[in-house]
Amino acid sequence: MHMGECQCVVARLEGGDSLIKAVEHIVKALKINRRNLTNDERKILADLGSQLTSIANMIEEDKDELGLSEVEKRFNTARDKIMNWELDQSMIWDSGSEEVNDYLKAVGEVREVVETLEGLNLIKDSEEDKLLRKTNDVLQTAMARLEEEFTHLLINFRQPSEPGQMSFRSSEEDVIDAGSTLSFGDESVDQDIGGSMSISRNSSADYIIDLVHPSIIPDLKCIANLMFDCNYDRECTRAFVNVRRDALDDCLYILEIEKSSIEDVLKMEWGNLSSKIKKWVRAMKIFVRVYLASEKWLSDQIFEDLGTVGSISFAEASKASILQLLNFGEAIAIGPFLPEKLISVLNMYEVLSDLVPEIDAMFTNVKTECQDVLARLGICVKATFDEFKTAVASKTSTNPFAGGGIHPITKYVMNYIKTLTDYSETLNLLLKDTNEKQSSSPFSSPDKDQEDDDIPTKTSPSNVPSLSAITSQFGSLISILETNLEDKSKLYKSEPLSHIFLMNNIRYVAEKVKGSELRTILGDEWTRKRNWKVQHHAMGYERATWSSILTPIREREDSGGSGSGSISKTLLKERLQSFYVAFEEVYKSQSGWLVPDEQLREDIRISTSLNVVQAYRNFVGRHVHNHHLSEKNIKYTADDLENCILDLFEGAPRSLRSLHKK
Repeated sequence: MHMGECQCVVARLEGGDSLIKAVEHIVKALKINRRNLTNDERKILADLGSQLTSIANMIEEDKDELGLSEVEKRFNTARDKIMNWELDQSMIWDSGSEEVNDYLKAVGEVREVVETLEGLNLIKDSEEDKLLRKTNDVLQTAMARLEEEFTHLLINFRQPSEPGQMSFRSSEEDVIDAGSTLSFGDESVDQDIGGSMSISRNSSADYIIDLVHPSIIPDLKCIANLMFDCNYDRECTRAFVNVRRDALDDCLYILEIEKSSIEDVLKMEWGNLSSKIKKWVRAMKIFVRVYLASEKWLSDQIFEDLGTVGSISFAEASKASILQLLNFGEAIAIGPFLPEKLISVLNMYEVLSDLVPEIDAMFTNVKTECQDVLARLGICVKATFDEFKTAVASKTSTNPFAGGGIHPITKYVMNYIKTLTDYSETLNLLLKDTNEKQSSSPFSSPDKDQEDDDIPTKTSPSNVPSLSAITSQFGSLISILETNLEDKSKLYKSEPLSHIFLMNNIRYVAEKVKGSELRTILGDEWTRKRNWKVQHHAMGYERATWSSILTPIREREDSGGSGSGSISKTLLKERLQSFYVAFEEVYKSQSGWLVPDEQLREDIRISTSLNVVQAYRNFVGRHVHNHHLSEKNIKYTADDLENCILDLFEGAPRSLRSLHKK
């Protein structure tokens, strides 16, 4: 390389060519001309080498002057602050706001150092790279400490969640006076939660309780934001989910909800299971509308600045608890379809149905499970109702019901159906598919000739067309009951008692319908038909009982000797005596029969009295007046018989001996 070439390189360098290109040009020239260099050229190259060494040293000094030593100094100060707390067993947030601020400032310094060093193109194992690894280690230590502090705050500042100790609040802060009653469907907070409490309502109409003390939420939010900024989001959300999952488990425990497998539920006796269902119905409302709503609110507050993190963390924390409740519902739905379960399952269905919109609004990961359980409960309701029909139809007897009163099955079925009217809308929805198959069902009508009497028509009731499904289903169920009663009436050897039995039971059915919401469902025409049946059996009773008894004393033409129309006194006495014997037997037996309905009992007595007493009075009056019979032949007065008839159907057999005329 000649002097001119070196000057050219310098000129190019001064003209703005890159340093690397200049060096490459010099190295190339030296390879070509290194043996032909003059002494002057060798001297210039030696001077250039010295200058490059000096420049390299100056660059290192400039780099320190530009702040690398200052960065390391800041890191060392922050590191000391952070590591000193690792030797301390106390919690930072228990040590006062000054210590908290100092610690957070130290963490912020370390984070800035990390960001500064990560912004440089560092050479592996260089001093700067080693410093970066140190800062990351310290940052990890700080994050672990913040996770511990975060957990500590969530646990130690939890608010009481037992009934009667809750402090209700709202994002609106519109606090209502303690002791106020807020409604959950048809039940009040006082019933479901109990105790004196401070209640408030948020804009979503949820009832929010402070799961942690409100004063600590800004600190939790600060820690969460810092951990997320440092890319320790998983550690932060994991701490939140673990703590709040345990807290929600405690809430279920407070609500007396135990963890039970489906197999455990299926093995439970009905008494125990019924109690658990009642607790489940109560717990669902409180857990979803109070605890979960409050949990969602807490999560949203802590992770307010972090997008969807709040919703995701809430869902993860609460999923296990809501699934525990849903699993119990599923176990009930797949269990045996016992008639005694129907009301309980309806309660479960209605509660879950009401809560579905709220659960859907809070969760994205349990919607399917919730809908599945609701559908299963609906199927269980239909199957249990059909099983109830089957049970009523198959409830046979081998002995007649004593006294002809109201059979227990009549009371059970009618009280059962009356209770079901509280669930009219739900049943109408769930039984509509069953109603469409009514015509092909064995329960549609036990006797096609009486179908119009047993199953209400579409125009009955005309004012509630929306209840067509339960109108048909309830009518079908009652017709099954009536068929069962018809079969039971045939067990009586006495035809009159058979009529009394059917009259009593059909009357009971009609009165239950008339005095309840069933009247609206089944219609007045349906009730009139039952009342007609009652009258039919009342007349049947009178014919079967009194027609033969009154035959001896009914006035008729009696032929005497020589066609004179005279009546044999002996025959009259025999006829009267025959009447007395038959009447006494009726009194003895039918005073032991029972007609519980006071009005019905009075109506039968009056009708019987008008028929029997009048016939007796006419017979005795005529023949005593005509001297065919003497006073000594008269055993009872008409008033005696009337009083005796007033003793009938009291359920206690009596004797007429005390009324014998002396």
